[in-house]
Amino acid sequence: MHELSIAKSIVETLTRELAAEPGRVLVVRLDVGRLSGVVPEALRFAWDVACGRSRLEGAGLEIREIPVTVHCERCEADRELPGIDRLRCPVCNEPTPIIVAGRELQIRDVEMSVGKPNP
Repeated sequence: MHELSIAKSIVETLTRELAAEPGRVLVVRLDVGRLSGVVPEALRFAWDVACGRSRLEGAGLEIREIPVTVHCERCEADRELPGIDRLRCPVCNEPTPIIVAGRELQIRDVEMSVGKPNP
């Protein structure tokens, strides 16, 4: 389950980046693209384990799944795909190898309380 190593990496990154910030981490919000190779449910399952005994212990995790969006040269438009099984424009059926969105794996934001950080 590589989602555990991803969750641990997120915890390490936030611990390092927020070291000088007072307060407790309440919620971490991520953007996860459908082509990122990350299974959101597995990442949620691994989250509490990764956060244990860290500053993020008890923090919630919110995941916004980003659909696959491609650019269709024939239509000259970006199109959201209904699934990931075919990279074809859903309007004109033209093959669309230009992926505009859907590979993301990024921290969108962090919600913190005011006061002392977690130990």
